[in-house]
Amino acid sequence: MSYGSFPGTRPRRLRTTPAMRRMVAEYRLHPSDLILPAFVREGVDRPVPIQAMPGVVQHTLDTLRKAAVEAVETGVAGIMLFGVPEDEKKDALGTAGTDPDGILQVAIRAVKEEVGDDLVIMSDLCLDEYTDHGHCGVLDDEGRVDNDATLERYAEMAQVQADAGVHVVGPSGMMDGQVGVVRDALDQTGHEDVSILAYTAKYSSAFYGPFREAVGSSLQGDRKTYQQDPANARESLRELALDLEEGADMVMVKPAGPYLDILAKVAESVDVPVAAYQISGEYAMVEAAAEKGWIDRDRAILETLTGIKRAGANMILTYWATEVARGL
Repeated sequence: MSYGSFPGTRPRRLRTTPAMRRMVAEYRLHPSDLILPAFVREGVDRPVPIQAMPGVVQHTLDTLRKAAVEAVETGVAGIMLFGVPEDEKKDALGTAGTDPDGILQVAIRAVKEEVGDDLVIMSDLCLDEYTDHGHCGVLDDEGRVDNDATLERYAEMAQVQADAGVHVVGPSGMMDGQVGVVRDALDQTGHEDVSILAYTAKYSSAFYGPFREAVGSSLQGDRKTYQQDPANARESLRELALDLEEGADMVMVKPAGPYLDILAKVAESVDVPVAAYQISGEYAMVEAAAEKGWIDRDRAILETLTGIKRAGANMILTYWATEVARGL
């Protein structure tokens, strides 16, 4: 049976060979798109594997230095540092987080000494790793997170992290006004050049589970009164407007995969760089399914990251950053 020239338009012509597909690809991952989250633990003499995140460890200072060098060598853009203090140093106010000799500040100095400005050094600016109750802020007499008292602690954290040499701070606690307070604290202490990566849309997610192990969380209860409700979308744009007004240099959506619609809305709305954090649960699901032989691990990793970039992320925080950068 003859169909003449039908169909006249054949999109499959542009999928015929690997070379053709590469040539017409609309989005490409690059090592400079990637940021490596890294955990450094106080009081250990060897890396501690994170059981829920195969292949990820709590670093010693020495192995953190090596990870930073490897990130530079593979072209990764930045490293986001999380400190894991000794349990006995946790208290209600998270004072280890503002101690100039606290583990995160020591780690910042170590990485800065090792790689200088060849890697963008970022730091998590939050109290949850350092409080004995595991919340991201100071609690009031009724056990609720006190927003404004917490902001005072964030101002102190910003100063000590900047003093340690960080390039970018990432206030992640979702306190109202946190970006403005951190910006003022940095500017008033001579750190005008330190950037703020605002955790603009950080949702109360089930996918944070493995991260709790990674930072040795002492959380009691949940964070639903300050992290965003997964049911809400417009709320993210309100948070976005506030963060930009308060001086955010970059903005973030977290988690990435379950919130690609939010990421796309944010990316369409701003003229600042947009980041997305592919979080621990997203990582763990791929690794677990791959370990069982249910999916092709390498293809799944690249597909998830490409989807995040396609949705509008300029930067992606992912635990696969160095591995993927090496492959690219």
